[in-house]
Amino acid sequence: MKRGEKHSLKSRKVDGSKPSGTVRIISGRFRGRKLPVLDVQGLRPTTDKNREMLFSWLMAYTSGASCLDAFAGSGGLGFEALSRYAKNCTFIDLDKNVAKKVADNIQLLGLSGQQAKIIQGNTLEMLNNLNQPYELIFLDPPFNQNLLPLTIERIVEKSLLAIDGVIYIECEGGGIGYSVPESWQLIKEKRSAQILARVYQRNS
Repeated sequence: MKRGEKHSLKSRKVDGSKPSGTVRIISGRFRGRKLPVLDVQGLRPTTDKNREMLFSWLMAYTSGASCLDAFAGSGGLGFEALSRYAKNCTFIDLDKNVAKKVADNIQLLGLSGQQAKIIQGNTLEMLNNLNQPYELIFLDPPFNQNLLPLTIERIVEKSLLAIDGVIYIECEGGGIGYSVPESWQLIKEKRSAQILARVYQRNS
């Protein structure tokens, strides 16, 4: 999840503003770079192995894509996509300290405002302010808060997923708590006791 990164919609305590670990970019132009991650409850960056699996799925869709990392956490997925030559990425996170750290890491990598930006706020509300389609969307909200149905509904209403674009959705492994439009074709899936990870592509 990011993976495993969880983004809480409640205020979260941060131990000062000091990073407690790092996320390593595993491939591309920033390969091997380590980005600081804050000690925030519920934010658990995924293992390199799981991210490598995901981006092997997304290999054909990442280069040149406009991306949306809708529950950013550390931003691990968005930064990995940018490393693999995505055109740009918009990050969203509710937590002010987490959003600031994403902004710091954007600067650390030398990315311009046209290449990467962070929006701090409630994802469901912030999606209303977006007015462009994205070729690649990462959707990994916090577990056990039933956020996927409303988030998917908002993405569909705003036509935020481009035609032929792909969306990665991750949820609890115990069951599927969401539905998708008929135009979204399932192209990849991995199940475990903990998570259900899927990639859909929007058909024309």
